Amino acid sequence: MEPGGNVYQEAVGNGVAPEIQGLGVVNRPMDGAEVQLDEFVGAHAEYNEEEEERKYFRRKRLGVIKNLLTASLGGMLTYGVFLGLLQMQLILHYDETYREVKYSNLELQNIDNKMLMGINVTPIAALLYTPLLIRFFGTKWMLFLAIGIYALFVSTNYWERYYTLVPSAVAIGAAIVPLWASMSNYITRMAQKYYDYVNYKEEHVQEQKRAPHGAYNSYIVVFQTVFYAFFNLSFVCAQMPMFFFLKWYLYDTTHTLQNVQRCGASSQGILPGINSTVLQRLPRSSELIMVESVLMGVAFLAMLLVLILCGSAYRPTEEIDLRSIGWGNIFQLPFKHMRDYRLRHLIPFFIYSGFEVVFLCTGFALSYGVCSIGLEHVAYIITAYGLSSAICSSLALSMLCMPRQVPLLTGTFVHFCLLIALFCWEPRPHNLGEAPMLYLVAALWGLGSALNKTSLSSLLGMLYEDKERQDFIFTIYHWWQAMAIFVVYLWSGLPMKAKLSLMLITLVAAVVSYMWMEHKIGRLVRHRLPKIPKPRHKVRGYRYLEDENSDETGSEGEEEREHSSDSSEEEAEGELPKDQQTRARYRKKCSYEQTRGEEAGDNVG
Repeated sequence: MEPGGNVYQEAVGNGVAPEIQGLGVVNRPMDGAEVQLDEFVGAHAEYNEEEEERKYFRRKRLGVIKNLLTASLGGMLTYGVFLGLLQMQLILHYDETYREVKYSNLELQNIDNKMLMGINVTPIAALLYTPLLIRFFGTKWMLFLAIGIYALFVSTNYWERYYTLVPSAVAIGAAIVPLWASMSNYITRMAQKYYDYVNYKEEHVQEQKRAPHGAYNSYIVVFQTVFYAFFNLSFVCAQMPMFFFLKWYLYDTTHTLQNVQRCGASSQGILPGINSTVLQRLPRSSELIMVESVLMGVAFLAMLLVLILCGSAYRPTEEIDLRSIGWGNIFQLPFKHMRDYRLRHLIPFFIYSGFEVVFLCTGFALSYGVCSIGLEHVAYIITAYGLSSAICSSLALSMLCMPRQVPLLTGTFVHFCLLIALFCWEPRPHNLGEAPMLYLVAALWGLGSALNKTSLSSLLGMLYEDKERQDFIFTIYHWWQAMAIFVVYLWSGLPMKAKLSLMLITLVAAVVSYMWMEHKIGRLVRHRLPKIPKPRHKVRGYRYLEDENSDETGSEGEEEREHSSDSSEEEAEGELPKDQQTRARYRKKCSYEQTRGEEAGDNVG
């Protein structure tokens, strides 16, 4: 090699790599495979960690919106099918000719009475088992199973017998409160998860601690508004069998109402005097099967939507912690939560919210609507109510810029004025001139109902932000609603003025009680909430490998810090030797910390 020559090139030409001076390291060129490996495992110049994190949480937020829309659509389809089938079934079974020709010896009216009793009476016991079912199955799976029970009710109508209709009606009654409690809990949890994905850079979100008080409020209002805007359309969907099938078989107003003498405030019971034959010709069995098959398909679609498209409301570790507090505690906690004065003051509103919907669909629609303009127009009354309540649910968004009392009190004021008007209104029988006024009252009732229900659900989500309490709170809410529906079932034979008086009294009591609750909150009167026991885990596995408790709430963190401060004070005072203090502090660890220590080898021997 000549002095000053290229050592590397000459070494490569001879097939030998030169040694780096004094180091003994051989430098050789990189082949194609090593270049590709370096490009794969090396740092990418175009990779932006912050941008990828932003895209990740954007996908999470879109997933939460998908869950909200899917759950809302599933609830709308489920109740639309249930109410539509129940309405069609009751009209068909009421007709005397249909009963004699189709089922001469079955006593369908008696079966219908027992079926309604099963739907309305069974929820009385729902407070005892609803929290247990939600904690055992989980929020999403409880929602799916409850919708499946509604689909089961639809399937039993293919073979109308006592042993099919009545048991399925009892199952519906048992599933009403679990369905609504899990649905309300699911919507509220989606709002809280959306907040976490929007504010993922906040310290309390990254450390999975309790959010600041009121941080979830705006998201809860928006999510509840979207849900009720969809759900109230179920009253419109329920009229589809009437519009496209049953309407063509009904007699006109002259025949149906020929013996009706009084309507409105002067009536008693449920439409006395209506003709016992309301069908001018009987529908074919094949046509009924076709309609029921369509309803069954829609109910099955609702099940699939919830099963496939709805994500879970909690992480798997949270689900385990929620049911690990002990089944006895889960059974007792709904009753203990009713010691909170905020919940007690809202009970009259819970009751009234059950009164007003059932009254509109039965008392007003029959004693005012059918009595004056005929059975063939009842679908238009319910449709006006459903469309109005769906559209006016958006008015609850005013809670974002106004005091939260405004939408709720506005809805109650609208209903108060309507109840006073109904108290004085006696429409004339079979008079189509009353139709515009009936549609207007139904639309205004939908306005008040939308504001009441959306505001009430949002208010509960604001007052009780802890994820481990929400299923108990919504169980209490919808159980009182179910009790109110049972009372409406019992008062069906009372005069209309007695029904209106009871509703007026309940409404006034609800407003007074609610204003007193807000007054107490404004004066910072402390409320009484039961303590949620800590999870008692009996298993060891992968979920305990984390150093931090992902499900720890702020109050639990404060308690643990208090324990740690107490132990440090004992150490400072020298009450225990150092090794005994260590063992004492170790005994205070949570079970998941003990398990992690054992798996890491800390407790060997």
